[in-house]
Amino acid sequence: MVQLKLPQQANNKQIGKHYENIACQYLLKQGLLLIAKNSQYPLGEIDLIMQDKQCLVFVEVRYRKNANFGDAAMTVTLSKQTKIKQAAQLWMLSENLNIEDTEFRFDIFAITGKNQKWIINAF
Repeated sequence: MVQLKLPQQANNKQIGKHYENIACQYLLKQGLLLIAKNSQYPLGEIDLIMQDKQCLVFVEVRYRKNANFGDAAMTVTLSKQTKIKQAAQLWMLSENLNIEDTEFRFDIFAITGKNQKWIINAF
């Protein structure tokens, strides 16, 4: 696991960025290319947009300090998935990409405590 330094008195936004950077560095080492970070739309946000060969990858990064209330991946609810899908559609339209002609998938990068997992094609 890549360890980056987290500020002592970090707020939630800083914590989120910290774990997004960890996920991004891990995925870059796996051969993915970074296209964009934190693409925000009224409907939702996409944490990372990457490319895996010819496939666009929309990555949702989730973090939980521990597994007392479940794994971080479990926090990606159907409602959250819908928002990510809608934001991805808007991003693709802004890039003049046709949804029918573009290969894409939705991954989750979940960090629970010191454990991390990358779920490819999660939803």
